Amino acid sequence: MTDSAALISTEDLARRLGAPALRIFDCTTYLKPGPDGRYIAESGRANYDNGHVPGAAYLDLAADLSDKKSPLRFTLPPLEELTRAFAAKGIGHGTFVVLYSHASPVWATRIWWMLRTIGFDDAVILDGGLDKWRAENRPLSDTPSVYPPATLTLRARPEIFVGKEEVKAAIGRPDTLTINALSQEQHKGSGGVTYGRPGRIAGSSCVPAASLFGPDKTLKPIAALRTAFEGIGAAPDKRLLVYCGGGIAATLDAFVLTAILGHKNVSVYDNSMQEWSNDESLPMETG
Repeated sequence: MTDSAALISTEDLARRLGAPALRIFDCTTYLKPGPDGRYIAESGRANYDNGHVPGAAYLDLAADLSDKKSPLRFTLPPLEELTRAFAAKGIGHGTFVVLYSHASPVWATRIWWMLRTIGFDDAVILDGGLDKWRAENRPLSDTPSVYPPATLTLRARPEIFVGKEEVKAAIGRPDTLTINALSQEQHKGSGGVTYGRPGRIAGSSCVPAASLFGPDKTLKPIAALRTAFEGIGAAPDKRLLVYCGGGIAATLDAFVLTAILGHKNVSVYDNSMQEWSNDESLPMETG
């Protein structure tokens, strides 16, 4: 397991089950290709109901933690509203939060990054998620859990999310690197799911989120993670802007850069390609 205070192993979590301040959340959402070639978002609630880490509650990103006024999927809500939503789910001062998801860690890291933007830092990612927990034949529960509401104060870090104007202004700047967390074929515009125009934000590099973890869903060794980002020039003194299709996969790149590799100036483009590729005024590249 990669050594990071922001990760928890299945062994460690198993030992902590039942601790009074522990708050465990299944964050799973599924993206399935639709008939138009774009993704359809499906709640992970049914999978949670079929078996989850004992004591875990479910966080529904689309239904409860996204801006309902936005025409785009998964948009970050106003931070005051987000803080109230997390508090209502039982996340607050004095709690220790463990986040996990099934099939890919990106849903857990999305919630981790959202907690970080409101200033809550007592959250970790279960390395390997539900996949590793199940593979090790650890106990599962089909009884839903709900935590009592908590007290949570907003300590905003709005700068760790950016919009299209900040990304556009960064194009060509030598002190900033824009990173695509989608697949290489999506980056090149040669295949995969598109969100509008195929290709990438002009001038951006690519480290696919899916390349950062192995078949057991645990993160790759730190040397491999460091090599992946050093290979595109992600130097410690650069500002790093990460994007994907809808601001989800980008958070895994951002988590690795921040929590594992120690970069200090990392931001996620929240609406990512679902916004950028549908705005003809914004520059894109293919090939």
